[in-house]
Amino acid sequence: MTRSLASEFESSGRVWLRNAISEEDLTLFDNAITASTKAGQRLDLSKWLNAALSEESSVLRAVRRLSPDAMPVRIVAFNKSESANWGVPWHQDRVIAVAEKAEIAGYNNWTNKSGTWHCEPPQSILDEMLFVRIHLDVNDQLNGAMEIALGSHSSGFVPSANAENVANTFPLETCVAERGDVLILKMLTLHSSKPAKVQSGRRVFRIDFSPSRLPPPLSWSVQSSES
Repeated sequence: MTRSLASEFESSGRVWLRNAISEEDLTLFDNAITASTKAGQRLDLSKWLNAALSEESSVLRAVRRLSPDAMPVRIVAFNKSESANWGVPWHQDRVIAVAEKAEIAGYNNWTNKSGTWHCEPPQSILDEMLFVRIHLDVNDQLNGAMEIALGSHSSGFVPSANAENVANTFPLETCVAERGDVLILKMLTLHSSKPAKVQSGRRVFRIDFSPSRLPPPLSWSVQSSES
C-alpha cells in the first residue's frame, strides 16, 4: 500500500479497496452466509471462512498492507433484507469477543451474547484494532448503506448520548460499494445506518482484526492458526 493511502488511513480512519476480493474468495464468503442469517450473527471459522482468510487470501493480503501483524479476532455476518431491515444510530463499536470471562483491570461491561462473552477493553486495545467490511452485494443509499464520520476515531471514547453530535463535526460519507469492494476502518470510527428503502438484499461480512494477544487468561473468541 502506498504511503499516501497509509497516511489517509491514519487521518480519515478509512481506506477503500475497490474490487479487491477475487471472485474465488467471494464465492467462499457466499457459501458461509445464508439468506436466513440474522442481523449481527457472529460466526465461527467454518471451512469456507478458513479458506477465505488464509495467508494467501486477497482479504488478509489487503489488511496486512496496513497492519502487518493483524489477525482476525471476530467475524460477523449481516444480511439486511425484508425480514431483517434494521437501522443503527451513530455509535462506536467498543466491545470485543473473548473465549472466556476473566476479571482483569480495564476490561469492563461484560455481557454474554449467544454464548460468547463480550467486554469493553482499554482504549489502547481498540486504538490498534481495525475492522473490515467485505461487500457481497451492492450497497447504496436505497438499501441501507452504512454512513461513517471521517476522522472520528481521533475522538477517543465518545459517550453514546453525544455520538450524533460528535459525528456531525466530521465529514460524513455514505459507504456506497459494489460486490468485491472492501472497506477498512479504524475500530473507534463513528458510524450509523438507516433501514433499507428497497428490499434488494445487502450481505456484508465484518471481520475485526487485532495485531496483539490479550493479557492471559483472556484470549480472542476466534483463534487463528498463529494464536
